[in-house]
Amino acid sequence: MSSSTRSTPARLVLAVRVALVAVLALAASLVAAPPAAAGATAASGGGGPSVTRKHFGTLSDGTKVDVYTLRNARGMRVRILTYGGIIQSIEVPDAAGRYANVTLGFDNLSDYVKKSPYFGAIVGRYANRIAKGRFTLDGRTYRLATNDGPNHLHGGVKGFDKRVWAASPFERGGSAGLALTYTSRNGEEHYPGTLRVRVVYTLTPGNEIRMDYRATTTRPTIVNLTNHAYFNLRGEGNGTILGHRMQINASRYTPVGKTLIPTGKIARLAGTPLDFRRPTAIGARIGSKNQQITFGGGYDHNYVLDRGGHGLTLAAKVVEPSSGRVLEVVTDQPGVQFYSGNFLDGTLRGTGGRLYPKRSGFTLESQHYPDSPNHGNFPSTVLRPGDVYRTTTIYAFSTR
Repeated sequence: MSSSTRSTPARLVLAVRVALVAVLALAASLVAAPPAAAGATAASGGGGPSVTRKHFGTLSDGTKVDVYTLRNARGMRVRILTYGGIIQSIEVPDAAGRYANVTLGFDNLSDYVKKSPYFGAIVGRYANRIAKGRFTLDGRTYRLATNDGPNHLHGGVKGFDKRVWAASPFERGGSAGLALTYTSRNGEEHYPGTLRVRVVYTLTPGNEIRMDYRATTTRPTIVNLTNHAYFNLRGEGNGTILGHRMQINASRYTPVGKTLIPTGKIARLAGTPLDFRRPTAIGARIGSKNQQITFGGGYDHNYVLDRGGHGLTLAAKVVEPSSGRVLEVVTDQPGVQFYSGNFLDGTLRGTGGRLYPKRSGFTLESQHYPDSPNHGNFPSTVLRPGDVYRTTTIYAFSTR
């Protein structure tokens, strides 16, 4: 299966951005200073990009975990753990030039191991849910762990988010990056085939985080990889995300049942409180009695992206009015899961020392549809020997 082909996005501005980032990533293909305090203004200039490494912690089995800090010439910094490929922090400026970390996370390894709701992690082998932990491939039924009520979620009990990845940093073409690799053995979490995975994070000069995913397999299997970063553009731990203005480039979605598994239908969004084709505050309709919203206590849905081809396109844009920060998500995937942090409950303490209440972060997970292996009308997630899984997603930060 190949998820990445080239096409020109509809808007000229986006086309220029995507082309520039692609060139920079190609040139780059192949610890850490402490993060700026929220509200601090990073020094301008300071030379070219850099990557630094620092020990972050040690797992109970003695495995060491490092944290890498990527920095570009404009002062943006991204911290990535080898545990789970986790994006621990993303420091970007607001409209006044004040820097803050805009992604949720922890300041210690223990909390990631024991408490994390997938903060910033690479999730797989299959991101999102598979009904009853079962799928059939080439006439054989596979049974996976049911770690989300009756369903399988984000790769199982010990998915990619809980594995330690091998890391190779690089600095090239004005970008700073980190290539992560992991081999998932045949039968791991009961998936067939040995899957070799490579994920490359590239911090570009334009304040973009590019994520390039690649995987191959020794036997037919299913693959659906994404990053599970939670965002709060006001700064992590700084209230809820209900005032953020969301726009999603989708006119259809996959409705779900009570356990958040797609029904198999692809439905129109028009006339529903899930329609974000026009910029709308996340909190404007989140209290609706619409059954789709009440099932998950808010938004937790796969949006079927409107696209003119199979290449990179704008999936979503989020604006935080008080800070002026803007996040754009560009991807070549067919869907994006919008989750409004419904299950955060105020018990988790983040990197800034503050508790994370309900709806204090949102996710936009680029992906294939949930439960695709059990729905023949959904795009296929099957990967076979000799084929290469490739996909790209970009988080682009700016201000207005």
